[in-house]
Amino acid sequence: MFYKYIKTVLPDEGGTPYERKDVKIAMLPGDGIGPEILNEAARVLNALDEKFEMEWADVGGAGYAAHGHPLPEGTLKLAKEADAILFGAVGDFKYDTLERSLRPEQAILGLRKNLKLFANLRPAILYPELAGASTLKPEVVSGLDLLIVRELTGDIYFGQPRGHRSAPDGAFEGAREGFDTMRYAEPEIRRIAHIAFQTAKKRGKRLTSVDKANVLETSQLWREIMIDVSREYPDVKLDHMYVDNAAMQLVRAPKELDVIVTGNMFGDILSDAAAMLTGSIGMLPSASLDEDNKGLYEPSHGSAPDIAGKGIANPLAQILSAAMMLRYSLNMGEQADRIEKAVKKVLADGLRTGDIYEEGTKRVGTKEMGDAVVAAL
Repeated sequence: MFYKYIKTVLPDEGGTPYERKDVKIAMLPGDGIGPEILNEAARVLNALDEKFEMEWADVGGAGYAAHGHPLPEGTLKLAKEADAILFGAVGDFKYDTLERSLRPEQAILGLRKNLKLFANLRPAILYPELAGASTLKPEVVSGLDLLIVRELTGDIYFGQPRGHRSAPDGAFEGAREGFDTMRYAEPEIRRIAHIAFQTAKKRGKRLTSVDKANVLETSQLWREIMIDVSREYPDVKLDHMYVDNAAMQLVRAPKELDVIVTGNMFGDILSDAAAMLTGSIGMLPSASLDEDNKGLYEPSHGSAPDIAGKGIANPLAQILSAAMMLRYSLNMGEQADRIEKAVKKVLADGLRTGDIYEEGTKRVGTKEMGDAVVAAL
């Protein structure tokens, strides 16, 4: 399906109209609430009156149901050709019995690998109007604005060897054993380090590297390289934190942190913990970037199949993911600002989906929240 949007024609200094280059966006709605929330993001992008071409394709469980694979060849081809990818969510209980290679979640792993999306940026921002929705005391989280930079293509999720076998030795010799390998090569660490330092330089010039260097060989190498790369960024203050302490600090004093950089597994866990500081994971966008800033943008939450089709899902994380796409991959910062300001306005006006609802505010559904953001634009 194609959505063609009317081009914006603006006068240059000589009064001659010019056209913005066509922008092609791969729209991958996926499963559960994915189609509902992605539709609202499309409506918001349409309201900008820019020249976008959106092509929709199946992915995840929907990809398996229609094409026999969670990442169909046509979907991967589209993702490679597009200027950016806007992704909904994947996963559904009914696919849990499939072999691992065919489960919906393999789609996102396959996209990261094939598109070489190694840098995941996940902001955790608490909007003032939602301070009461956080599970922590308002004085602990009010003003929270931190960013987690997570390496995406290495670590234990992709390391080899891995599998099942009979334990070869030790107290449990002969018993069934599962094993995975945590590994990082120096270039992988260096490139995510540069992303993290450059990001920190644009924010508060503070970077916290999270590892487990007191136990893991991989983390010892990680720390050594972070220290080495830090010499190229003398204006950024680097400190180090073990992952268990980082988890504790996220719920004890999260505002003491600004930018966190960490590996794939630690980042997966800590970013979800950080999400809950903001009142709802339904508020948080994310970006996964390659070396040229081409990216896949998705909400931090899952597919929530239990509420799919009910029209009650929060679309704001998806809409804010579209704003991140405009800023990081499409060089349209002004338009990204407009979307983010529109989201702030609807929150200030008291509109809330069920996940962020509290007494004294107005409960709305998915489409009503999208309507409000469009109207605010």
